Amino acid sequence: MEYVPLEKLLDKSDNSIYKLVTLASKRALEIAEGKPKLVSADNSVKPSTVALYEIEKGLVKSSGKKKE
Repeated sequence: MEYVPLEKLLDKSDNSIYKLVTLASKRALEIAEGKPKLVSADNSVKPSTVALYEIEKGLVKSSGKKKE
């Protein structure tokens, strides 16, 4: 797997680094707990890296919910 530029990831999270980090960490926890990976990666790739690749491909998106 190759390096994912931050610019590509920010486009997927409304240009918010906070949303990106939150989304990636939640997805990485799901993967670590046994949820299936949405991209092909061997077991040596860390869940956090897999989560970033899934976000880059548009397979994982933030809910977009806002608190009122």
